[in-house]
Amino acid sequence: MKIYLEDERTTPDGWHRVYWPDEAVELLKTGSVTEISLDHDLGDDDRGTGYDVVLWIEEQVALHGFVPPAMKVHSANVSARTKMENGIRAIEAMMRRRVD
Repeated sequence: MKIYLEDERTTPDGWHRVYWPDEAVELLKTGSVTEISLDHDLGDDDRGTGYDVVLWIEEQVALHGFVPPAMKVHSANVSARTKMENGIRAIEAMMRRRVD
């Protein structure tokens, strides 16, 4: 399953849209997510941002052996995009160290 976390843009064909980080996390917990594309600003920061999903994945990889799906960021928020992409690089580095 391919997950698209987004509040406004049109969902690409073949993707399952979710609006909030908790929805994305629940699907990630199933182990059936093969790819996730994240927006940062979702319209209500009290409900979370795409970065919260990156942090959840990072914690699960570091502490629980979680195998993450392919991850990308489609946010237009430049500073948040950079922060999220740095988190994804950290996750990918942890995964590389696992196999070394």
